[in-house]
Amino acid sequence: MPELPEVETIAAGLRLGTSEQPAITGRVVEAAWVLWERTLASPSSDEFVQRIVGQEILDVGRRGKFLVFTLTDDVLLVHLRMSGDVLVEPVSTPPAQHHRLSLDLQGSLRLAFNDPRKFGRAWLTPQPQSILGSLGPEPLDETFSAQAFHRKLSERHRQVKPLLLDQGFLAGLGNIYTDEALHAAGLHPLMLSDSLSFTQAEKLLASIRQVLAEGIRRNGASIDWVYRGGDFQNYFRVYQRTGQPCPVCGRPIERMVVGQRGTHYCPVCQRL
Repeated sequence: MPELPEVETIAAGLRLGTSEQPAITGRVVEAAWVLWERTLASPSSDEFVQRIVGQEILDVGRRGKFLVFTLTDDVLLVHLRMSGDVLVEPVSTPPAQHHRLSLDLQGSLRLAFNDPRKFGRAWLTPQPQSILGSLGPEPLDETFSAQAFHRKLSERHRQVKPLLLDQGFLAGLGNIYTDEALHAAGLHPLMLSDSLSFTQAEKLLASIRQVLAEGIRRNGASIDWVYRGGDFQNYFRVYQRTGQPCPVCGRPIERMVVGQRGTHYCPVCQRL
């Protein structure tokens, strides 16, 4: 599943354009096509088409793992889930097999949501907080202090790895960047959140920000057919490196299952 750096990379490419695709900001939606009904969480297909046509794409951003398209009157939210991707292509290009939702844009462009596994969802709403309001703080938000992070950790009695994956606790982290951040902070994935000292919490928040920033700088991680364009996978410390030497101490990286998620860690650098 794309995590914060991958979604941020996609949003920036749509907002600013890349060498491979033009920006979509400032373009008006001229037609809309719902190619798989269940992709739309709300509203209905007919209402979606009626409302979105004629609106201009004013901005493209991100909240947690959601793509946020700010339109003239509404906000289009897209969650990529396991296999979703958002593509910009000429309208003349035949729609790909797994396109689930597409918008014809001013300038003969198509904005297409492609999702082979059909888990992704989209919402068109004038009140995005009705969907986004349950998300936790943004880890890269400079106003989110180490003191506030430590307080949130202390208020819960949970293993730190599953807690960091909880989007209601902190928005945007997934398996990759949680494993990477915990290793950088020297914390075991099974540590209880309310057992962390302020110093440990401060270091963990700094490590989260460090690995996310590096992930964004490298356009995310391309670890399978879902991701595209990034190379952060070449700089992993622990994720999917079972049996390989820890970059700090040289001890082989180990893997265990925590909260039904494969978890990679160093048994020396991250003692429980």
